[in-house]
Amino acid sequence: MTFSPELEAKLTKLVNSYPAGRLKSALIPMLMFTQDEVGSITPELVKEIANRLKITPVQVDEVVTYYSMLHKKPMGKYHIQVCTNISCLLWDGDKLYEHARHKLGLGHKEVSADGQFSLEEVECMGACSWAPAIQVNYDFHHHVTPEKLDEIIDSLRKLH
Repeated sequence: MTFSPELEAKLTKLVNSYPAGRLKSALIPMLMFTQDEVGSITPELVKEIANRLKITPVQVDEVVTYYSMLHKKPMGKYHIQVCTNISCLLWDGDKLYEHARHKLGLGHKEVSADGQFSLEEVECMGACSWAPAIQVNYDFHHHVTPEKLDEIIDSLRKLH
């Protein structure tokens, strides 16, 4: 599998930062970096990473299926995650998720027809003190109201 020269350099640096017996420690960052470039974790990508880390494809797939930030199908250019865990729920995170569903016309892990947006209901983001929280790709937003969510989505639409 071929990656961009920038990603290859990043992966090489990552793998070289771990001792030979600890290569598996590079698995999650490697999956995230490659997912960002490829768009999703494909079977081909699983085999490639397993080969590079000298582990089995099953070991890679176990990690992919466990972590919600790893996706086996492409998500939207702007992947919006809304926390509905207990702290966010107490601050209407569930209502915020429903608002996002209606605003985007999407359900859980669905992607808009134009590929610009995807939506996901997620568990804890570690932002309990700033609930309700959302994440758009790698950007966190705290104390999100339906109005603030509308502003975020509308500003992303203008970028397209």
